[in-house]
Amino acid sequence: MTFTRRLAIGVSLAASLIGTTAMAQDPVRIALVAKSLGNGFFEAAARGAEEAAAELGNTEIIYTGPTDTTAEGQIEVINSLIAQRVDAIAISANDPDALVPALQKAMQRGITVISWDSGVAAEGREMHLAPSSDELIGKTIIKLAADHLPDGGKVAVLSATSTSTNQNTWIAEMNKVMGDYPNIEVVATVYGDDLADKSYREAQGLMQSHPDLDAIIAPTSVGIVAAAQAVADAGMIGKVNVTGLGLPSEMAGAIDSGASQSFAIWNPVDLGYTTAMIAHALATDGATAEPGATIGTGRMGSVTLDDTNSAAMSEPFTYDKSNIEEFKSIF
Repeated sequence: MTFTRRLAIGVSLAASLIGTTAMAQDPVRIALVAKSLGNGFFEAAARGAEEAAAELGNTEIIYTGPTDTTAEGQIEVINSLIAQRVDAIAISANDPDALVPALQKAMQRGITVISWDSGVAAEGREMHLAPSSDELIGKTIIKLAADHLPDGGKVAVLSATSTSTNQNTWIAEMNKVMGDYPNIEVVATVYGDDLADKSYREAQGLMQSHPDLDAIIAPTSVGIVAAAQAVADAGMIGKVNVTGLGLPSEMAGAIDSGASQSFAIWNPVDLGYTTAMIAHALATDGATAEPGATIGTGRMGSVTLDDTNSAAMSEPFTYDKSNIEEFKSIF
């Protein structure tokens, strides 16, 4: 073999090795898709996802979402992510069914797709991560109201959108246990579409339509803050208690003023962290989404998928005057 031939082969092998190394160093790109941007809950989740990426190494988090809580906005985001050829899409769905065709397209292109927080229909994702057990959340949100109504009373629900998978499921689970609270009546369920101004108006409407209302249950971090503000502005603190699911950083003022006696939430930082860990494991073939599968989730331990390829992260935690100061600076 001539020197020139040996040199050519050496250069070719070196180029091949360099190319292989570059490919190996390409980061795993995980898109964390929120219901909408500008929402403190999802921003906290994104921080958790970044924590997971730092632990995993060679992982990039793309935090994105539409400007409003619509399926159409999320479909545009999904199509953009497909064009970017991300490795995984983890989405909190504005609609369980409308997103399916776009997400199926993503999976057909080899992109790992999971839903988290608010689920997608089974045919549109590989698995779903619920922040907690639906049953436990449903029981928690009515108990939060009942704990401050020893003689019973009238409560109303202020939810997100009428198509939000998670809120609808939690409300259904709440209704299943209403027999445990015979002196409490649910007088209305309204929807603020996870928009602060609309949620505020809906809370005002509830108090006007039901002047003897005792509590507003808002299983949404946007709605609960808006409802607490509406109660304060109406001079109804001490008469109408606002509870449900919220962020300590956003609800500290309501707890301090008495507009809310207590509320609950899982830690969204942990939820984003767990979501990113699962998406990475599936995208890199470190785990398979199938019933009974256990997927490691770093400092959060692990989750085990049920027959619907769904898993729950943890139980909700109650915040009140005894602990709000501790948590309000965290998330």
